[in-house]
Amino acid sequence: MNERIGKLQDAGQSVWIDSISRDDLESGNLQGLVDEGVTGITSNPTIFQEAISESSLYDEQLAELSRQNEEPKEIFLALARDDITSACDFLRPVWDKTGGKDGHVSLEVSPDLAYDTDATVEEAQRLHEMVDRPNLLVKIPATEPGLTAIEEMISRGRSINVTLIFSLERYRQVTRAYIRGLSRLVENGGDPSNVASVASFFVSRVDSEADKRLDKIGRQDLQGRLAIENAKLAYAEFEEIFSGPEWEELESKGANRQRPLWASTSVKNPEYRDTAYVEALVGPDTVDTMPHSTYDAVKDHAEIKPGTIQEGVDEARRFVQELEEAGIDYEDVTDTLEREGVQKFADSFDDLMGEIRQESRRLVG
Repeated sequence: MNERIGKLQDAGQSVWIDSISRDDLESGNLQGLVDEGVTGITSNPTIFQEAISESSLYDEQLAELSRQNEEPKEIFLALARDDITSACDFLRPVWDKTGGKDGHVSLEVSPDLAYDTDATVEEAQRLHEMVDRPNLLVKIPATEPGLTAIEEMISRGRSINVTLIFSLERYRQVTRAYIRGLSRLVENGGDPSNVASVASFFVSRVDSEADKRLDKIGRQDLQGRLAIENAKLAYAEFEEIFSGPEWEELESKGANRQRPLWASTSVKNPEYRDTAYVEALVGPDTVDTMPHSTYDAVKDHAEIKPGTIQEGVDEARRFVQELEEAGIDYEDVTDTLEREGVQKFADSFDDLMGEIRQESRRLVG
């Protein structure tokens, strides 16, 4: 195991990789990552687009599927099913060893369904049945319509990765949806111990948006802080929400905490330390999903200190207040990020569909 990844594990944090490709699955690269301490995989439309466009390993299956079905989404789902199923099978020993805490692979519902509750539920159910592995997490965005879909899927005993969380209020709503779903599951005689969930709280994009606004008003002294302070406040909410009588009652029946997952932990501003978001957000019962570039930087030179996520919480609250006083509307920042996040994933999905159409024509033609 890599020493620094081991330190994160010792501090209670799981390291997942934000990447999946058939090349990694077939070349042994994934085995190398697991040997170093990686215990999960996340994916999104952008990741699949890059994987399919940059590898010839999809060509034979893509050509065969193109002859059978001209619908790009159905072709994508068949390609994704095989990759995700293989990854789930590969990580199944991790899932078994950790009692279902880790060893998960995430697959996202179509981003264009983010504002349609019924369609999201239908597709999330379809993805779970399509892959049919206990260590699959289906990703649902934390839009208002998504919250209802999340509760419904949890109540059915399905494991969910809630994605695109930016604000503290939306994070609270996500946890309430999770707990309501578990309560319904228990009331209907279901077993909550089989349900896993993470709440993917985005990090670097928060600084990107806030820094842009701070630059316009000449408050560069406040730049580069909101992302970390925001995540620290979310973790403080996590510790409060998943304790006390209501939660302990569910926990006594086997329910698992919905762990915070730090997403978008790659640093967008080259002036910031490339491991800054990882180093500042180390804590128990958390997950950090990293792209390869951030993961490599962490392995090489990250300074890992246990419990950094629990430090400076009062200062974080004061900072958000100071930001408001400087004229930066926190809610507008996070609302903007949610809208843009959904749109970016939808655009990536459209690009992916275009990539499949183009490759299908090339291979079949």
